[in-house]
Amino acid sequence: MGLGYVEGHTHDYVRHGTTTLFAALDVATGKVLGTCSRRHGHLEFLAFLRLIDRETPAELDLHLVVDNDATHKHPKVRA
Repeated sequence: MGLGYVEGHTHDYVRHGTTTLFAALDVATGKVLGTCSRRHGHLEFLAFLRLIDRETPAELDLHLVVDNDATHKHPKVRA
């Protein structure tokens, strides 16, 4: 690591059981949809978006608030 790096990890970094939680809240009803994944990539996020799509009535508009993670910016996610 060079100057200005707060933290990083090496090529042999292992998550040791850490999981990724994807969750969505329906503010009108309080219902929470969630999944846990061993990985945190665009494919896992796409699977979560498909879950939201299946569980939400087609006539409702969805408003998603996501952070600035690269997972959310992938071209397949944007499409």
